[in-house]
Amino acid sequence: MDISNTIQTVLIYALPVIFAITVHEAAHGYVARYFGDNTAYVLGRVTLNPMKHIDPVGTILMPLLLFFATSGSFLFGYAKPVPVSFGRLRHPKRDMIWVALAGPAANFIQAILWALFYVALAAFGVSEPFFLKMAQGGVLVNLVMWAFNLFPLPPLDGGRVLAGLLPRGRAQEFLARIEPYGFFIVMALVLAGIVSTYWLQPLMALGYEVVNLLLSPIIALIR
Repeated sequence: MDISNTIQTVLIYALPVIFAITVHEAAHGYVARYFGDNTAYVLGRVTLNPMKHIDPVGTILMPLLLFFATSGSFLFGYAKPVPVSFGRLRHPKRDMIWVALAGPAANFIQAILWALFYVALAAFGVSEPFFLKMAQGGVLVNLVMWAFNLFPLPPLDGGRVLAGLLPRGRAQEFLARIEPYGFFIVMALVLAGIVSTYWLQPLMALGYEVVNLLLSPIIALIR
């Protein structure tokens, strides 16, 4: 592995990753507060200060170790989850869906903004590869977080959405029972390539198409 290229890659992705996880977690807390639960707000988690959301192991150590161990072919990490007391929400079953969707929605919006940044760089004739790659990395990182977190299995956001949509009964009870093991199930599916092949790749392809569609009028106007 070329150390200089590796360091440059880490620097390129550092800012997009920090923004991606910070805004994602803050969005959960903000929407939870909007619907009646101020747990995250009281604990200082409704903030854009990345230090409040960074988990030393999950956000820094694990991704770096995986990056160097696999030469960048496999990365995984996580931030400190924002605490939400679903029972405090005004309409727990309904509102938990919006709280869960807030994080992925924040990532999708950031993907659009990074794409706009790339278009702006090109429009102003900026050809510095570092900034162009950072903008591209920002789109990629946020679309990955958007798609991955929508996977319908707890403790991921998609699992919370599914729990909120399911009628009360056996299906919802089953989902609650497997939640303590959800992280390990998701990791097993990731390592087996199932999540990537059948979920991430199709959803990210759709995400790129939507971003391109939204930006196409701006691109056409610049040209």
